[in-house]
Amino acid sequence: MPETLNLAVNGTLMRGLELNGNLLIVGATFVREATTEPIYRLWSINDRYPAMLRVREGGVAIAVEVWAVPTASLGTILLQEPAGLCIGKVRLSDGEVVLGVLGEPICCENKSEITQWGGWRAYMEALNNRVSST
Repeated sequence: MPETLNLAVNGTLMRGLELNGNLLIVGATFVREATTEPIYRLWSINDRYPAMLRVREGGVAIAVEVWAVPTASLGTILLQEPAGLCIGKVRLSDGEVVLGVLGEPICCENKSEITQWGGWRAYMEALNNRVSST
């Protein structure tokens, strides 16, 4: 078994965001910024975290970060994620397939779709700009 596994994160686990410490405390290291293949859509779960789902049609490339996570700590990371999120395989735009944080379809029902922003950071920036201009 490898010592580390690459994990694509698309929300609050990203550098500088609310749950990034969950990666750092287990010794995960930042590998690179990336985008997914254009086969995903993104929802905001109460503006607290995103849920990325793979779709058959109408997908876009979503901004992610790839982290090297100690294999033995992957379960710890998953257990600290909000309900409705899970680990699955994510296809990156360069063809690499890595583990990644995905959403369960049911957690997106009646939630705001934010795909048009292309990522959680861009959505949060737009949300903050909207709030500060009111």
